[in-house]
Amino acid sequence: MTISSRNLNLLRSSLRLRPIGMRGFASHSSDPITFSVPSEFKTRTPPYAALLSRLDIVREILNRPLTLAEKILYSHVVDPEEAFAGKNGQIRGETYLKLNPDRVAMQDASAQMALLQFMTCGMDSTAVPASIHCDHLIVGHDGAEKDLKASIAVNSEVFDFLRSCALKYGIQFWGPGSGIIHQIVLENFSVPGLMMLGTDSHTPNAGGLGAIAIGVGGADAVDALTGTPWELKAPKILGVKLTGQLNGWSAPKDVITHLAGVLTVRGGTGFIIEYFGEGVETLSCTGMATICNMGAEVGATTSTFPYTDSMKRYLLATRRGPIADAASAVNNLHGYLRADKGAEYDQTIEIDLSELEPHINGPFTPDLSTPLSQFAEAVQKNSWPSKLSAGLIGSCTNSSYQDMSRVASIVRQAKEKGVKPKVPFFITPGSEQIRATIENDGFTDVFLGAGAKVLANACGPCIGQWARDDVPKGEPNAILTSFNRNFRARNDGNPSTMNFLTSPEIVTAMIYSGDMAFNPLKNKLVGADGNEFLLEPPQGDELPPSGFQQGDLAYLPPIDPNPVPSAEIVVSSTSDRLALLEPFEPFEGREMKLNVLMKVKGKCTTDHISAAGAWLKYKGHLENISNNTLIGAMNEETGEVNRAYDLDGTGYGIPELMVKWKSEGRPWTVLAEHNYGEGSAREHAALSPRYLGGRMILCKSFARIHETNLKKQGVLPLTFAEESDYDLVKSCATVETLDLLQMLNNGGAGTGFITLKVTNRDGGEHIIKTKHTMSKDQVEFFKAGSAINYIGNLRRQTQAAQQT
Repeated sequence: MTISSRNLNLLRSSLRLRPIGMRGFASHSSDPITFSVPSEFKTRTPPYAALLSRLDIVREILNRPLTLAEKILYSHVVDPEEAFAGKNGQIRGETYLKLNPDRVAMQDASAQMALLQFMTCGMDSTAVPASIHCDHLIVGHDGAEKDLKASIAVNSEVFDFLRSCALKYGIQFWGPGSGIIHQIVLENFSVPGLMMLGTDSHTPNAGGLGAIAIGVGGADAVDALTGTPWELKAPKILGVKLTGQLNGWSAPKDVITHLAGVLTVRGGTGFIIEYFGEGVETLSCTGMATICNMGAEVGATTSTFPYTDSMKRYLLATRRGPIADAASAVNNLHGYLRADKGAEYDQTIEIDLSELEPHINGPFTPDLSTPLSQFAEAVQKNSWPSKLSAGLIGSCTNSSYQDMSRVASIVRQAKEKGVKPKVPFFITPGSEQIRATIENDGFTDVFLGAGAKVLANACGPCIGQWARDDVPKGEPNAILTSFNRNFRARNDGNPSTMNFLTSPEIVTAMIYSGDMAFNPLKNKLVGADGNEFLLEPPQGDELPPSGFQQGDLAYLPPIDPNPVPSAEIVVSSTSDRLALLEPFEPFEGREMKLNVLMKVKGKCTTDHISAAGAWLKYKGHLENISNNTLIGAMNEETGEVNRAYDLDGTGYGIPELMVKWKSEGRPWTVLAEHNYGEGSAREHAALSPRYLGGRMILCKSFARIHETNLKKQGVLPLTFAEESDYDLVKSCATVETLDLLQMLNNGGAGTGFITLKVTNRDGGEHIIKTKHTMSKDQVEFFKAGSAINYIGNLRRQTQAAQQT
């Protein structure tokens, strides 16, 4: 395959910044101004001087006030003149940006495939600092000690693989039990002005510390790991103005649960959410992280906050004083960490924190938002279970010290009145640091005294790693959690479990009633003495008065690990957990002709496309995990789940029919409705369809991360120009592209449309217009067969050029 001279020069430019075999925060400029930090903090501190220098170029071109998100994002653009010049300021929502992220973080489930792809690129080390976090493969059941021991035994092959990759390529390895990726990133790596990628959709959690942190699939992470510019269509900016101050039972979680109800799961797609206003200063750093974390549920690219005193306090408390000083200096001198006066947002929403009441969201979707004052009525109206079956707090969204401190105040009140929880109560600390600190400060004893079960420092029930045995599968029941996502069957594998999302404070109050209609603001509990009492609003400290405890120091990896090229990475040919990757075949160079495998009805998240839970163990084995492809999807024509029909009418499980058609050399497409691929940054939801012969997905609209993941794997994502055309196409229909080659030859430029000829089995024909969003680079990915194929070809040509 021939690589364009433009892209070859672009990668050479990138490699001059980050030579092969070297890594660290990219130095984008030779500007003499410095915001120096001691050596042990250098790889954790953005190159502020270089970023400011680059931002000056951006300002000269755009000549307008910039939002905070624009400052951080645009100052990480590889070539501002190429990106912005000649565009008449039409950047947001239109221009593709080539970016150099500062850091990459990977959780263990997605890291497997990311590293298997990275290994094919032939590099000795990563181009930027990176970390691996073992948090997704630990099942919650008996409590931290037993669960951790059992999960390590079951997953040792995977953990050993990840550890050996970390050793070989110089990646930080945070082993099982160290904590959840997003909490560890906040405690150690997130920094105001940072731009990072993470192989998890809740990576935006780091925005609570003023970063631009974006959730991506593994192939996107490989861009950054190899020093290849990472591409993103410049997001629009949604400004959320916060006024007033939270009080009483209201918590930071209520900001985002309320906002999810306003925006819906699609309302943030294509936007960065940027918070501003006097209310921002009243929030803790970890509270802002909670808000940013769940911005993923409205489809936002990421969320962020301007630099505040609470961020500085948090940096100091987490032993990063020099970084706090540098951030304060760059903001005071240059205003880099706040929006310019007069900066304009594409859309603005205002929330008065003083008037905000607690909200409860669900079931089955995170945007069904109900104010607490109306929840009892909603329970009755919708015939939701009247009794609570369990309460769960923690997870990456709400496991901060402040969260645990406020929850402890509620538990203490109940204990004083002799009241115990009516239902099981589970607590998941976000990190070893949080676990050790709440133990040191007495909170753990308070929780255990109330009968709570403290689980391992891991994701656990939030992502479906919950070995639940108190409710039979299929039995309708309600749980309250402080988690961020509540799709059907997500937490315990039971499609009849209704997960309602809310703050940890509301979860805790309601476990003492057990009644879904209970409102702690006005409903009383009955004490052991028979007297009624009203719980007082929770109180707690923003940060631990005695400081954070680090806990087990064995979890802490070296700050800047050096690669060990001689380290051996072993992947057994007989393993059912790990398998080396074979490159996908490149595009055949002709118009595509496919069959419609099925039409999907309604919500189809990445949980439906590539289920988690028990399937997580196959994340490193593409063939095995592909056996779960679309098993949660509903057939629009029959109403059946995991059922599709062959050309002769024979019924199959969906992946079984995919395997059959692949063996017959019959490429296929799937039709779907709105926000297809909502949810996790689960690239297996793109890898598996590609592996099983899928070449096109045609739907009414896509979730951002999933659409990008499809492009990275050589699958063509198209949307209906007229949504009603969805009804014209039937399963098993033949779909032919009429002008795909023209689009590819134009490098994605042109009308933005691709025309399809549809022939249904009854002979009816339709010409349908569809829309694409392929950029020039994404066209090259498609032609090469995948982004990894393209990067490998590009790197080999670059290395050959350097040697001549």
